[in-house]
Amino acid sequence: MARMIFVNLPVTDLERGKSFYSALGFVNEPRFSDDTAACMVWSDTIFVMLLTHDKWRTFTTRPIPDPGSSEVMLCLSCENRDEVADLNARARGAGGTADINPPQDYSFMVSNAFADPDGHVWEVMWMDPAAASGEMELPTDA
Repeated sequence: MARMIFVNLPVTDLERGKSFYSALGFVNEPRFSDDTAACMVWSDTIFVMLLTHDKWRTFTTRPIPDPGSSEVMLCLSCENRDEVADLNARARGAGGTADINPPQDYSFMVSNAFADPDGHVWEVMWMDPAAASGEMELPTDA
């Protein structure tokens, strides 16, 4: 079985979170969703669990970070440059904050970051497959 990642995120409004992630192309998996949690599927191996604050607190006593703080930045790979720009625009249109960090373009790799409505930061990136595999020599200033 392939290794999988389940990213757990506390959200203040579960329905708003589901709507936001659906607008980005995530699909809700109802078998693992209820009125306290929603499993949002990005791929066969990447799942985002949106958890109400009460549900979150059943997993940990650590405090939920304040909106605007930066505990972690999650990164998703995209199929091409256009998808990077598209996801950033869709995040803006769905109630997130686009361009939360300055966009980066190194010719062989581009990235852009947005925040969801609860302030969780996501970077979306594309890298030329030749750069990723080592077939391409990378610029020395990258």
